[in-house]
Amino acid sequence: MSEPLKLWRNAQLATCDAAARVIARGALTTRAGRIEWVGEEAALPAAADEVHDLAGAWVTPGLIDCHTHLVFAGTRANEYAERLRGRSYEEIARAGGGILATVRAVRAASEEQLFDESAPRLAALLAEGVTTVEIKSGYGLTLADEAKMLRVARHLGRAFPVTVRTTLLAAHTVPPEYRDRADEYIEAIAREWLPQLCAQGLVDAVDIFCENIAFSVAQAERLFAAARALGLPVKMHAEQLGNLGGTLMAARQGALSCDHLEYAGEAEAAALASAGTVAVLLPVAFYCLGGERQPPVAALRAHHAMLAIASDCNPGSAPGASLLTAMSMATRLFGLTADEALQGVTRHAARALGLEGERGALAAGQVADFVVWNLRSIEELGYWIGFNPRRTVVRAAEVLRWPNPIL
Repeated sequence: MSEPLKLWRNAQLATCDAAARVIARGALTTRAGRIEWVGEEAALPAAADEVHDLAGAWVTPGLIDCHTHLVFAGTRANEYAERLRGRSYEEIARAGGGILATVRAVRAASEEQLFDESAPRLAALLAEGVTTVEIKSGYGLTLADEAKMLRVARHLGRAFPVTVRTTLLAAHTVPPEYRDRADEYIEAIAREWLPQLCAQGLVDAVDIFCENIAFSVAQAERLFAAARALGLPVKMHAEQLGNLGGTLMAARQGALSCDHLEYAGEAEAAALASAGTVAVLLPVAFYCLGGERQPPVAALRAHHAMLAIASDCNPGSAPGASLLTAMSMATRLFGLTADEALQGVTRHAARALGLEGERGALAAGQVADFVVWNLRSIEELGYWIGFNPRRTVVRAAEVLRWPNPIL
């Protein structure tokens, strides 16, 4: 028996495809969990087996949060208080806090505890219409603890109605066991950990924190080579606290994305655009760290680089789980337009995860993940703060019922 054809009609569609079309009287059809047709309702090609009237509502692709550290234990609220008193992120990190504080908490936590602490954060994102999320490791910094984090991320993807992409960020900082031996640590990740974790099916991509308080460009290049040898895409935390040249190297390597970019400039913008590497902006971290130097949005725009926005959900620099808030901050703090913000959490975010053509747009052939919104205009998605206008989430052409039992 063939799969039924479902019609979703009477909608205002923001397709977020390459043409960024808005279809005022639109409709789409789905079959077997994928979009089969999108266009003007008057041009519908065939009768449907099942019809959903969306009553003129706005519809977008399912939102994509392409940079999170969602799996962790504990908080770092004390460090936030220290920063309010004037201590910098770098000072706290060099004193043994920062990432290493969360490492201690994650190492002490069981997989069950990590799942239980992380699940509410994921639920908060899903309630806003997020249907795909990236989850990084990087708070374990031993093979066993990085594997533990990645298994929890995979478990979350099975337990919740969401697509989870996992990223190995073992190169987040140098762990105490390798103090003053960063080269040896990178070698261990590249030659021992990465092949094992890849063989276990736990890794979709590889990331590195390329900064003076973390790892050098040369170390990143060695890790990238090991990832490439295993067929894994790469990405980079780049130019957040200074400019080491990481973005230029990552673009040469064809990285999926470079993220943060506060200290990037014209050369980096041109390189990202030329390589097709996505510039992922993380305004919540910029806000929480009291950033003064903004990413070079004008240069990125001038060179036609792809801009994405993510929540950066983490316990230190971005303690939040709201992609809608990140969109609002990106428009206000970084000057993105409403259209750029929407592309930044749909089509461009999909590209940052290697999912372009699969997710992030309302287009034939794509997975039928989309959101129906209570909006008067699509610009409201970068306008509201602390208010969620989501009406309905559709995942693989199935309506998620709210409140969902697993949320």
